[in-house]
Amino acid sequence: MGTMMMTNNPTESSYKRLTAVTLAASIAVFLLIVAGGVVRVTNAGAACPDWPTCLGSFAPPQAESALLSYIHRALAALSVALVGIAAVLAWKNFRPQSWISRPIVLATLLIVVQVFLSGAASLAGSWAPFEGSGPSWISTLHLGLSLVIQAALLVGLVAAYYSWRTGPGESALQLRFRTKFAHMSLVTFFLLFALLVSGALVSGAGTTAACASWPLCTAELAAGESAAWLNLLHRVIVAATGILMAALLVKAWRTQRNATPILVATTTAVVLFYSQALLGARLVEGFPAYLLGLHTATAVAVWAALTIQVVFVGLAGRSAEDEAVDLAVVKAGRKGLVKDLLMLTKPIVVLLLLVTTYTGMVIGGQAWPSLSLTFWTLLGGFMAAGGSGAINQYIDRYDDRKMQRTQKRPIPSGRLTPAEGLAFGVGLALASVYLMTAMVNFLAAMLSLAGIIYYVLLYSIILKKTTVQNIVIGGGAGAIPPLVGWAAATGSLNVPSLFLFAIVFMWTPPHFWALALVRRKDYARAGVPMLPVIRGEKETRWQIFLYTISLVVLTLLLPLFGLGGSIYFIGALMLGSWLLFSAWKVWKKGGNKLAWKMYRYSSMYLAFIFIVLMVDALL
Repeated sequence: MGTMMMTNNPTESSYKRLTAVTLAASIAVFLLIVAGGVVRVTNAGAACPDWPTCLGSFAPPQAESALLSYIHRALAALSVALVGIAAVLAWKNFRPQSWISRPIVLATLLIVVQVFLSGAASLAGSWAPFEGSGPSWISTLHLGLSLVIQAALLVGLVAAYYSWRTGPGESALQLRFRTKFAHMSLVTFFLLFALLVSGALVSGAGTTAACASWPLCTAELAAGESAAWLNLLHRVIVAATGILMAALLVKAWRTQRNATPILVATTTAVVLFYSQALLGARLVEGFPAYLLGLHTATAVAVWAALTIQVVFVGLAGRSAEDEAVDLAVVKAGRKGLVKDLLMLTKPIVVLLLLVTTYTGMVIGGQAWPSLSLTFWTLLGGFMAAGGSGAINQYIDRYDDRKMQRTQKRPIPSGRLTPAEGLAFGVGLALASVYLMTAMVNFLAAMLSLAGIIYYVLLYSIILKKTTVQNIVIGGGAGAIPPLVGWAAATGSLNVPSLFLFAIVFMWTPPHFWALALVRRKDYARAGVPMLPVIRGEKETRWQIFLYTISLVVLTLLLPLFGLGGSIYFIGALMLGSWLLFSAWKVWKKGGNKLAWKMYRYSSMYLAFIFIVLMVDALL
């Protein structure tokens, strides 16, 4: 009886264990597919012929390839173990809930098949059944099964999470596709699978060059080349998938504006799909290993995002009437939609960050950057910072309703739904990384990604409501843009570039604490442990003065480290004296009026100190 109760009513700890292990297994399989794609394209498997180990292969000149192959096999072993553990947990505690247990068990069976298929592929050159046909169809089958395994794990994961959070009961956990949008999602899902598999087949068979004429392979087909038909089929699938992806995005934003998981997953899948296409188009001449990995990872991420989208669509089971409610709002017209989306990006904050980004470009390159580089870097920077700001507003939506300063923002005011805010932010942030990678350089893109993660995860989710040092530690997020600019202009970072980071890092606490003094009652209502709320106004005014002293001293020391000359020093001395005097008045006299002036002056100070640095670098 006790066993039956445990089986029919899984505990919260059972859900936590299953979701944690299944998520880990999904990530391991994701990395396994990516590593497998890199191994296949670089032919690194040839450097590690003995299977399943690579013993004796780590000698020059194939040591790097052997290591890559070994990592791939290690990931395979890890994936098998994690998927197996997930299957045991699912079968033990969730057997009656078929949409949880069966997909995970299916993934376990398929991954066992994969193990034997990997061995067969490795032996293809000497094992008679695979001679002549070559390993291309084996690798294609291998990829197809890997995608199915990834999808099965995600189905089980999302179903377990959905059941855990909503508690629908065993009978209610089912997938229903009842609307045109749901049907479109399913068609796009299967077409994407065909796209990925056909692409692997074309690449593995070495027939990419068999269709040089674009887009319809006319010359090759007229010459009777059979390989051209395979290429043509793949191109048709690419075109159809691209059209469907665009249509799916439009449909989602019209009919799913209140379905957060669906709208976010759809936007993520579509943005990643076109970003992957951009990456491939810009880097068609050849991939370094890390960009090859990113290209492959993006393709698999599209598949994962679309799988999650399809499962959420099925579990939500929205009816045509549900979608009609969202559609009616869209058809009625929405005044100020573009303005609201722009306000999600926190444009005034972003403008200040772009000043520091551009200064980093000028100082790093010691010259005016080209118009092209400037445009793509600043556009990517705006998208990264703006996307992060939109996600932050989604995270803070409940707190923003309690604060007078923020309650008129688009989400708490109801002008945008939380789903729209989060989907817009995620899409913008993701697109920025790929735009930077394709149009600027990889280092600038990774720094932008670091800034996004820092601001969203470390500051907004972890630090903001847990420690009085939230602004001090979180200031690193706003200090990354000048590094992005430096990396965009030079392709590298050095010690002087880190001083630009330090200036913004030290500037952040006095700037935001001045605002916190003015809005301390707002922060108290929202439960945000800002310094004035926790330690009082007097301590905050003193800390503002101390940090301002440290900031001004730092700026005056820069010429000693080769950053800035006499023009900069005079400018920094004048600006620093102005800011220090403002901070001194806040400390000695107090009051919201002086604190508000300090907040505004510090914004202008940061812009001017970077402009002076830029002018000095050019003269």
